[in-house]
This record gives sequence, C-alpha cells and structure tokens, in this order.
Amino acid sequence: MSGPLRDDVELRLGDDASGIVEVRRSTRRRRTVSAYRDGDRTIVLVPARLSRAEEERWVETMLTRLRTQESRRRRHRDDDLMARAERLSRAHLDGRARPADVRWVTNQQSRWGSCTPADATIRLSHRLREMPDWVVDYVVVHELAHLLVSDHSAEFWALVGRYPTAERARGYLLGVADAGRLQIDPAEADCS
Repeated sequence: MSGPLRDDVELRLGDDASGIVEVRRSTRRRRTVSAYRDGDRTIVLVPARLSRAEEERWVETMLTRLRTQESRRRRHRDDDLMARAERLSRAHLDGRARPADVRWVTNQQSRWGSCTPADATIRLSHRLREMPDWVVDYVVVHELAHLLVSDHSAEFWALVGRYPTAERARGYLLGVADAGRLQIDPAEADCS
C-alpha cells in the first residue's frame, strides 16, 4: 500500500488478481460506493467522509462483487464462440480485435448481434445458431470490428469488408429478416 498521490486518490496493490486498486474519495459522493475495472486497474469510488476502516471494508466488498460479476460473465460465455471470435480476429482483423466475452443471448429481438466496446463484450442472437457458419462468422466479424471502430463509418465497413462473404451474408440476413417478418430495421439487419 502506498500513500495518497493527491487528497482524493490513493493507489495500492491488490492482494489478489485485482492488480492495482485506485481508491478515489469524493466530497460530492454522499452514500454510494462503486467500482469498475479500467484496464489493469480497479477504480473504487468512495465518499470522502468514510473512515479508513470503512474504506478498507468497502474496497474488499467491491473487489469481491467485481470478481463475482466477472465469474458469472465467464460462465455465460460460450468457449467455442470465444475461440471462433479469436480465430476470425486473427484471420480478418490482424488479431487487433480482442473480445473479453462472446456469448449467445435470447433477448435480442431487433439485432443479430451487439457489441459493447467499453468492456469488449459481444452478444449474438440465439437465432443465428441455425444459420450457416459463414453467416454467423460474418456477424462475429461485424461485432469484432466494433471493438476497433464503434460507429458504422467507412473505416468500419472497410474492416468488415475483409471478410470474404460479407455482402453475401448481409443479403442472407436481410432475406431471413424479411421472410420471417422479424422486426429488424433494415439498417440494423446487418447487425449493429
């Protein structure tokens, strides 16, 4: 544990896989304590009024909560899907897209896939499971590209276009959405 860098920030080494823990005290924060991962760092936000003992208890509590959440997330991940995404990233995106989590979900009604670049998670609609591999691979590449470029700019489409059957897969998905009268906006039919 090291001393404060400023009045409101303290860095310390975690006692486990949490690495560096940055505790930020805030006079604006009244009651809530929160924590999140930022690269190799864990940021814990606490009210400035907490005693050191209360702070220590909260830091431990929040590290435990984060580990539990991450463990749950890992259990939901489909290891085969993760390996597939890593293989597709190497083959079409020079290995630059590195997802933290890739999984099937049942709650996507208007998208084939989605990506949250902030935590590098990718979710694929369970409806894709019955589609040809080259279509699923296209959706995975599309979402991987969002890890590199978050919008649908020309740069993004150039990355997606590295997948050899991208246009064919987009047409397939549009046809499935139309034939099944799925409530997928044509702009979203190419994943989003």
